[in-house]
Amino acid sequence: MKHIPRKRFGQHFLSDHGIIDGIVDAIAPQAGQPMVEIGPGLAALTQPLVERLGRLTVIELDRDLALRLRLHGQLEVIESDVLKVDFTQLALDWRARVGQPALKLRVVGNLPYNISTPILFHLLAHVAVIEDQHFMLQKEVIDRMVASPATGDYGRLSVMLQWRYAMENVLFVPPESFDPPPRVDSAVVRMVPREAPVALNERLLEELVQVAFSQRRKLLRHTLGRWLEAKAYPGTFDTQRRAEEVPVDEYVALAATMSKQP
Repeated sequence: MKHIPRKRFGQHFLSDHGIIDGIVDAIAPQAGQPMVEIGPGLAALTQPLVERLGRLTVIELDRDLALRLRLHGQLEVIESDVLKVDFTQLALDWRARVGQPALKLRVVGNLPYNISTPILFHLLAHVAVIEDQHFMLQKEVIDRMVASPATGDYGRLSVMLQWRYAMENVLFVPPESFDPPPRVDSAVVRMVPREAPVALNERLLEELVQVAFSQRRKLLRHTLGRWLEAKAYPGTFDTQRRAEEVPVDEYVALAATMSKQP
C-alpha cells in the first residue's frame, strides 16, 4: 500500500537516485560501523546505507512506517520521537554488544524541517559519543549553521554549533528530489565534533549569545554590555560592535572566562 506523506510529521520523501548516491558517498559508510538514521521514511537512504554497513539502527515516529521497517531483517527500529531518544545510551548499548568501549556513533538523516533545530540541540547534549553527523536540512538552516561573521546568516545557531563542531555544506538538494516536493531548497551538512572544544558552561554561552543577538541591529553595549554589567563581569569586552561582527572564538572565550567566575 502506498504511504501518504503526513504533514504533521513534515514528511518529504527523497526519491532522486542521483542525490541518494551523492549523500551515501558523502557519508562513506563502512561495514560494521555503528550508525543511527533519523527519519528513514520509505528507506530510500536506509537501503544503500545498510547494504554497506550490514546493520543499521533507525528512529521513526510514524507507526505505519516503523511497522514496514521492522520487516527488514538488518534494521533495529526505534519507534519514537527523536527528541526523546538517549543517544548516549544507544552508544553504550552498541559498545557493550561489540566489546569496544571507545566506539562512537555515526548519525545521519533527512531531518523534518519543522523540528530540525531542536534535534540539532538535542544531539549537542550527546556529542561526546558521536563520531560525525550528516543531515539533510532546509538550505537556509545550513547557511546559518556554517555562516561566517559579518554576514546576514551569522547568528545564535552559528555560534552555538561552531563552538562544538567543524561543519561544511557538502551537497545541494533541489525540491524536485522529493515526493512531495517541499517549497524550499535543501542541502546536506557534515558535522564533525571538535576534538578539544573550549571548556565552558553551555547554558551560559547560550544565554550570552541569545542576549547578544536579541537586537542585532544595535551595538552590543545596548544588549550584551548591560548583561555583562548585571553579571558584574570584571573583565573587558568590546561592545562597540554589532553581534554579527564578533567571531565565534570571542564569544566562546568570554563564556569560558565567565564560567570560571565564582
